[in-house]
Amino acid sequence: MDNFIAHILVVDDDDGIRSLVKKYLIENNYLVTTADNAEDAEKKIKIIKFDLIILDIMMPGKSGLEFLRDHKKKLITPIILLTAKGEPNERIEGLEIGADDYLPKPFEPKELILRIQNIIEKTKKNNQHRVIEFQNVKVDLDKQLIIKNKNEYKINNTEKKILEKMINYPGKTFSREDIGLLINLDKERSIDVIITRLRKKIEMDPKNPKFLQTIRGVGYVLWIE
Repeated sequence: MDNFIAHILVVDDDDGIRSLVKKYLIENNYLVTTADNAEDAEKKIKIIKFDLIILDIMMPGKSGLEFLRDHKKKLITPIILLTAKGEPNERIEGLEIGADDYLPKPFEPKELILRIQNIIEKTKKNNQHRVIEFQNVKVDLDKQLIIKNKNEYKINNTEKKILEKMINYPGKTFSREDIGLLINLDKERSIDVIITRLRKKIEMDPKNPKFLQTIRGVGYVLWIE
């Protein structure tokens, strides 16, 4: 893997497109695995950690949108959708479910490479956010420490997992189910308690949170940008 930029899974039932994309990615120093349907892709994501997935929407059997809906909450891998030209509703639905980008067919291979590069660079930058500061708050994920107004607060592994995910996706709303999957907990009340505990360590006024906010009926979001 050290000799490759990233490992990409290409999912498309069209042999010609799948082969073309694979050839172009390999020429640009990417490691490529392919799948000709969503079911095959599901088997491969269980055993391989990919850096990015290129996913066709229109496939026989399970569609790309169904694959995305079934796996996006558990899958942190960025996804680029390949969509039929003139199908804006599918593109919008895909982005709403959680796709990171889309590219309508037919497309220029060079444009696909540029979109892949942008997403991978962004992902790398997000993963480097180990120490962040906003206003009078400093979060050090490595030391599992929050410093607020010169006061130090330790965070446990569960709190760290939640903060790490939210810091890497500021402005994204996470449902209780999302958080539960992340920390392996299915009790909504317990999740609310953890969020309340985090607010006491981050917020100046925990009862009126400015950063870790509740989106009523949806979940929680961290505003730090």
